[in-house]
Amino acid sequence: MTIESDEYYINLALKEAEKAMANGDIPVGVVIVFDGKVVGKGYNQVEKKNDSLAHAEMIAIKNAIRKVGYKHLLDCTMYVTLEPCSMCAGAIVLARLKKVIYAANDPKTGAMGSLYNIPQDERLNHFVQIESGILENKSSELIKSFFRGLRRKD
Repeated sequence: MTIESDEYYINLALKEAEKAMANGDIPVGVVIVFDGKVVGKGYNQVEKKNDSLAHAEMIAIKNAIRKVGYKHLLDCTMYVTLEPCSMCAGAIVLARLKKVIYAANDPKTGAMGSLYNIPQDERLNHFVQIESGILENKSSELIKSFFRGLRRKD
């Protein structure tokens, strides 16, 4: 992939994140790409669905598996606006995604390098390539703006 196409897909993920924000959820969005085509999308729906498992990554993985027709997403790349948490990082390994490209680090719950690095743990049976920092400022600003809005309401 080129930087330009990576930015294109992160921008699509940011559009998904805006849907989450509109519903009062932390603005995280995901697209999963196979062979240049989006096969799965998702945005955080924890508040909307009152479901702590309704993270953007989990929703996108389920959608991609349905579209691809197989439980493993072997040659797929996930583009996500925020570093995945440990639950999502585990699901990424189990789904056998080839690569994850995320925009912004999550120093509080990130499990792809910040706190843990689950997808590259040598003890696991699958290794996921990881890249970060593409459109980091844009993603970080969206999240900061969401939390500023919450503080204003309180």
